[in-house]
Amino acid sequence: MQTRSLGSFTVSAIGLGAMPMSSNNDNEIPEESQSIATIHAALDAGITLIDTADIYAPSWDTMGHNEELVAKALKKYGGGTDDIVVATKGGITRSEGDKFGRDGSLPYLRSAVENSLRRLGVDVIDLYQWHRPDRGQVYGEVIGHFKTLQDEGKIKTIGISNANVEEIEVAIQVLGEGGLASVQNEFSPRFRSSQVELEYCGERGIAFLPWSPLGGTGGGGRDVGERFPVFSEIARGHGVSPQQVVLAWELSLGPHVIPIPGARRPESITDSAKAAGLVLSDAELARCGASGGSG
Repeated sequence: MQTRSLGSFTVSAIGLGAMPMSSNNDNEIPEESQSIATIHAALDAGITLIDTADIYAPSWDTMGHNEELVAKALKKYGGGTDDIVVATKGGITRSEGDKFGRDGSLPYLRSAVENSLRRLGVDVIDLYQWHRPDRGQVYGEVIGHFKTLQDEGKIKTIGISNANVEEIEVAIQVLGEGGLASVQNEFSPRFRSSQVELEYCGERGIAFLPWSPLGGTGGGGRDVGERFPVFSEIARGHGVSPQQVVLAWELSLGPHVIPIPGARRPESITDSAKAAGLVLSDAELARCGASGGSG
């Protein structure tokens, strides 16, 4: 497994997006045993980055379901887990009736972090990410709250998600050079409008984590080869899946890119992990880049 830099960490070039095991567009939550087997399959394949969030849960009253699942899987794993980096997120609220909101206040974020620490069973969170902007507050002030939580020893590194270039710049200004570890935005053959953020992060040495890198749950990832035939055509030539070709293309966009494909079956993440070793020609990469949506 190739490795890449994520702040102060060195992680696998492909990560695991754990969300589909607790929330997905099919509304089909796998049995816990299958989810744990999926996480173990990721670790067996050399994946050392797992991405979760406090709101990933089947319902509003099961907040933290995914974090608890990840913690349980790591505890039950037979091999070593010292090198596993667990990234989680906070800043989105979820209340009765499954009403979603945003809260970037320091009291809320401190409470969210402490709940995540408890559910993950750790003393400090490896990477804590602001899930989505709270438009009711000044962006830079909320980033300052994350710095406060870091200074309090609750989180090691800071990331942001669903951010534009201006917001990335603000985060850098507040945290200082090297203080922002990562940006996690949607990016896939279907959704490419965050290409500008991807490139900006590359210029600044910030890890870029594409979420839904295959097109999302509910069929987007499963059908990516049908929706974008070029990936299937290239895949046939290499004897691999279209999904591997998509991830290999995304990896080629820069050494700072770390796709985090979601999975709820061991077979899915085992296949995705192989993308790190798939070498595509310049002509094939050009074809991948020319095919897809604009977001």
